[in-house]
Parts: sequence; C-alpha cells; structure tokens
Amino acid sequence: MASEQDDFLFLDHDDDTQEAEVSGAAWDILVVDDDPEIHSVTTLALSGVEFWGRTLHFHHAYSGKEAIEKLIHNPEICVMLLDVVMETDDAGLTVVKRVRDELKNENVRIILRTGQPGHAPEEQVIRDYDINDYKMKTELTRSKLVTSMMTAVRSYRQICELEAQGLALASILDAIKGILGHNDIRTFSLAVVTQLAKILGSEPYGIVSGQLGNDKRIVVLGGTSQFQEFFGQGLEQLDNGRVIMQVQNCFDSGEHQQTDHDITVLLQGKNRSAAIYLELDIQPTDSQLQSMEIFLANVSIGLDNIKLFNELRDVAYKDPLTKLPNRACFTDKIAQYYKDQDSNLILILIDIAQFSDINNGLGQEVGNQLLLAVMHRLDQEFPQVELLARIGADVFAMLLPKIGFDERMFMDSLLIPYQVNEHVLSIHFRVGICDQDDFACNGLETLKLAYIALNQAKQGNQSVGWYTSDLEEKMAWKLGLIRQLRQDFEQRKLEVWYQPQLCFKTLEVTGCEALLRWPSDNGRYISPGIFVPLAENAGLIVDIGQWVLEQACEQQKKLAAMGKPISVAVNVSVPQFKVPNYAQSVKETLLEYDIEPHFIELEVTESVVMDEVGAVVETLTELQELGVEVAIDDFGTGFSSLSYLQKLPFSRLKIDRAFIKDIPDNDSGAIAELVISLGRHLGRKTIAEGVETQAQSDLLKKMGCDEVQGFMYAKPMPSHEFMAFLKSYKPKASD
Repeated sequence: MASEQDDFLFLDHDDDTQEAEVSGAAWDILVVDDDPEIHSVTTLALSGVEFWGRTLHFHHAYSGKEAIEKLIHNPEICVMLLDVVMETDDAGLTVVKRVRDELKNENVRIILRTGQPGHAPEEQVIRDYDINDYKMKTELTRSKLVTSMMTAVRSYRQICELEAQGLALASILDAIKGILGHNDIRTFSLAVVTQLAKILGSEPYGIVSGQLGNDKRIVVLGGTSQFQEFFGQGLEQLDNGRVIMQVQNCFDSGEHQQTDHDITVLLQGKNRSAAIYLELDIQPTDSQLQSMEIFLANVSIGLDNIKLFNELRDVAYKDPLTKLPNRACFTDKIAQYYKDQDSNLILILIDIAQFSDINNGLGQEVGNQLLLAVMHRLDQEFPQVELLARIGADVFAMLLPKIGFDERMFMDSLLIPYQVNEHVLSIHFRVGICDQDDFACNGLETLKLAYIALNQAKQGNQSVGWYTSDLEEKMAWKLGLIRQLRQDFEQRKLEVWYQPQLCFKTLEVTGCEALLRWPSDNGRYISPGIFVPLAENAGLIVDIGQWVLEQACEQQKKLAAMGKPISVAVNVSVPQFKVPNYAQSVKETLLEYDIEPHFIELEVTESVVMDEVGAVVETLTELQELGVEVAIDDFGTGFSSLSYLQKLPFSRLKIDRAFIKDIPDNDSGAIAELVISLGRHLGRKTIAEGVETQAQSDLLKKMGCDEVQGFMYAKPMPSHEFMAFLKSYKPKASD
C-alpha cells in the first residue's frame, strides 16, 4: 500500500490543450464532479497525454453515489479526480471513506479537487482521512496537473507491481519450502533448476555448477537427469561446449548470461556461489525475469544452509533504501509505549522541505543519497534514540528521551549542510513533536497526532510544531471563523479602507493603499494577520483579492471625478499570483472599469517574488507592458532577493515597517538606508510604511526616501472619509 501522503492531491485545472482519440491500452481515469463543464475542461486539458506509452481513458460520474457504482463496475480505474463539494459539502470525503472502507479498494489513487477547500480544512482531513498534505486549487498550473496525474498513475502502477510481486513471492515461498528442506546439494540443485524452469516458463533442462578451491575450478553440483552422472566432476568433462562456455562466462563476468536459446544465472551465497544453466523454450518476459531475480536472491541462502523465512518476514517491515523500520513497523512499535509508566519519550517527525525539488532538479540518486545522509546524521547526533524509522518518502520518525532534549540544538544539528556526492546541500526541515503523555492507544493514532503538530509547523511557517491537547479547539475555532468569513464575504460585509501615501518633499498625496478590513458583530475589526491566512487556506483569497481590485478601480474612478487622479495600490497574495493568466484577468478588470493602467499599482511581497522567480518575472513583465505599476512590498524580509532584483520589472520598493518601527534607536535604520540606496541606484522610488514619529520621518527623509505612509500623516479610513480627507487636506511642505 502506498503511504497516505500519496492518496490525495488538491489540484486546479486549465484548458489550453486539444482532445485526442484514445487508442490501444489506456489508463482508466474517473472524473467525479457535479459540474459538467469540469468534466469537459478536465478531459480537454488531459487529452493527448501519454504515460508509459498509454493514453488516458475517461469515465465520468456526477455524484458520489454514481462514483461508487463506476468503481464497482470498472475495477481497472487507476486514478479518480474527485470533487469535495457535490450533493453535500462532504460528498467527496464520503466517497473516499466508502472506497477505502467498504470497497476495500486500496489501489486507486485519489486526486481531491476543490474550489472550496474550507469545507475540508487540512487538519480535519489529516485527522479523519490519514491525509498529511493540503494543496490549494490555485497552486497548480496545467503542467503541474499533468505532473500530478503522472505521479498518481506511477503510484498506481507501482502498487499493482507490488501486488504482482506479492503473488510472485507467494509462489517463491511455495518453491523454497521444498528447496530449503534439502540438506543434500544434489537434491537442492535439482529443485533449484526445476523451480527456475517453472518461473521462466520452460521445461527443466539444466545444470548447477560451483567454483571450488583457490584455483576456482568449476565442478558440477547437480541438475536434471542428463547431468546428474557428472556430479563432483569438472565442468570440462561435459560433452557440451555451449554449456561449458556459458557457465565459464557467467563466473568470469559475475553477471547473468542470456541468449535466445538459454540463460545462465549467478547464485551468490555468503560463502559460496553457483551458476545455473537452463535451456529456454521461449524468451522470458520482464515480469518473469523479475520473479527470477527475487527467487535467486532468496534461494541463494540455501547454499549456506541459512533458513529463508526470517529474512522474508523482515522485508515487510524494513525500508528498502535505509534499512530502517518502515511505517508499518514503526506504528506497531510505538503502540507499545502507550501509557508507559515512565512517559519519558517524545515522538519526533522530521520532514525534509522541498525534497521533491531536489529529486526533480538533481536526480533521484542525489535524493536517495540525501536521505541516507540525513539518516546517518540522526543516528550519529542522537545516539540515545530509542527508535528511528523512515515512514514516508521524505519523513523520518524517531523516539527520543525528552529529558535533556533541546529543540534549538536539535534543529542546529539538522541544519548543518549535507555533502552529497559533489553537492553541498543546505536543507530546511519541518518538525512535529508529540509528547508520550499524549500518545493514543494505537500507533496509527499516535502518528496522526505528530502529523497534526508537523502541519502546525508548516502552516505557521515555523521549524517546529508541538502537539497540544487544545489543537482540537483551535481547529474548531478556525473552522468557525472560516465559515463566518465565507458568509460575510458573500454578503459583502467586508470593507476596503484607504491610507494616503505622500511625497516626502512636498507632502502632496501621491497615492493610497487599499487595505482589507473585516468588521465583527461586536463592532470591532478582526486583524488581517488572522483572517488573511485563513482566507488563503480556505481558498477564498483569490475571490476576495479580485473583489478588492474591483473596489480599488471604483475608488480610482471617484478620485478622477473629484480631480484627484492619484494611484491606488492593491496587495496581491501568493495564491492570486499563481492563477493562470493572472495578468490577463487584471487587464480585463481595468477595461471593465475603464481605468488607465498606471493609476493601479500592484504590491507584490517578496514571498511571492521568491516563490517561482521565472513565472513571476514573466507575469510582472506582462503587467508592466499593460502599464500597471508594480511595487515590491515588505522588501528586506525575504531571502536571496538581491540576486534577482535586477531581473524584476517594478517601479517602487516598499520598506517594511519592521525596519522603521525602532529607528533611530537601533540598527534598523542601516537596513532602511541600504534599501533606499539600492532603490536609488536601480532608478526606482522608495516608500516607507508604518512611519509613526517625527524622528522616524526626519531620518528617512535625510536618507533620501521618496515617499511615506503611516499614522503620523494619516490612518487608514473608509472610502467616504478618505474622500473628505482629500478635499480638506492642505499639504504643508516639509523643511
């Protein structure tokens, strides 16, 4: 079974491809959505795509009930594109539960698509459906949809291959029951040849030979009836030059030898090796050759009279790359620590951030070597570890004594760069920790708690998250807030306020920033720092952002009619920027409201810029060509910005308030001055936000800052108050 991380993906869709005919063998895909247009768009977007020489063949269902019927009658379906909200808000999740629990279908890959992720918040899905990842609909382009579909199909194929291998292993177990029961090398050899012929689909006609002594003389160990009389004799005694040549080549090269008529394979034990020659009636398939390798790897133990069964039991509980306990083994073992009297342990999950980027960018071999390097680091740095395991593609788990555990020292140990082949990799990690006092009665439930802590770290952009019992209450609070936000937005209860931006030299109002406000029922306003991240997680931020842009356009028209044609700045979030053809949607909005593009400024944070530099540069260039002004907001709080700054088409740098609030009392002024100097050298204007005192204003003006925004000059205000402010405002030129 694949890990839960592979079971679900949240995707958007695009529509820029053309449909192609399905021919030959195909991967069966089930599209489940109550919107017929989604079916058409999805089919169109994925048509013509081939994975491993096979096209995609689509089945369609328009409700959860119909989806179950399709799966019952079409067991060959490998991937299901499933909408969350259909006949009910949780119809998709109900389908998931029925597929896994009632149909017992563990193979089909489920790609969960939703335009309303607030109906299935991440923590709740993780808790109830073993999901530990959450992707917004706006996160993925069409190319990433194709990539995700390929990943899902690959996962399905691997699961099916594992099942086939399981059947092959069962056959092998039956075979070796008889083989390993032989203590005599001759009967052992006959049994090996007989079973190998059966695996490869040929009649048994073969011989087993071994090398003995320092001169590595090849002698006959046994075989089918034609060769039994040569037992113990040198191979050269055979009256068969072809057998002699093939066996000799096999030993000399240390590799299998295969022709159209025969195959000679190497059987390597701990203390001796053997070559098995077998005539072929037909050419074996790849699947048969894979089964042969499994057979040889296991039966070779019989050369040294080592029982095989204990080895096979280990396979089910070990990670093949690291040889650490795998997820199944780990969950079994941690169940033993439930309500332990000492309760002196902590469960730690270590997630390698952006591991897929390393795999895609540097190759899977580098990714594998990095995993081994992380394993060795954990093993060496924490010798007191009670249990260490690899429980996911990029997730390690460990039990450590909590006495003496230092969170900072733990992270510092992980963050030391890793030498992987010729690469020196600086890796970031997300860590989730659960105290033994909070362990559940079974291992899987305990693991879920640790995953909730891990996701707290991911959502909060933190390195470490600890599980606490109040997380359930926090989740309920967030769900309630998301529901209220959705309702208030639909009822247009949100507000857009405006804060003036002034020229430092003349104190003329040169523009304003549109700021989103959410009034609560008690007359107060909920902080944007609370509701904006919730809007992003709930998939509302794109619609809200578009509404704010429309409000800004209406405000600009009022300003123009008043004779105050100043620009209006609008903040753009990461999910908005990832919407396909975002620049085109901005253009259409400006045309709809008949706004000159240079009167609208889009403020893009460094986090947006650094997320996908190539795509960002392309979109910003399109916006610039439209005539829209672009400002880099919160400048100085990101990373690696300077190396990309010259590539970005923008008109202003906005100095983050973090570098303003404490000047002139600390060194923050030096950073502000650096940003101002940088803007001047690049020929860009700079604006300081969050200016509240005369001392701050004087120092920033002295540094050469061009524009200013802050409470010292004017607070954010509703539209009608802002218009009244402009009518009565008379600038007093600064000295």
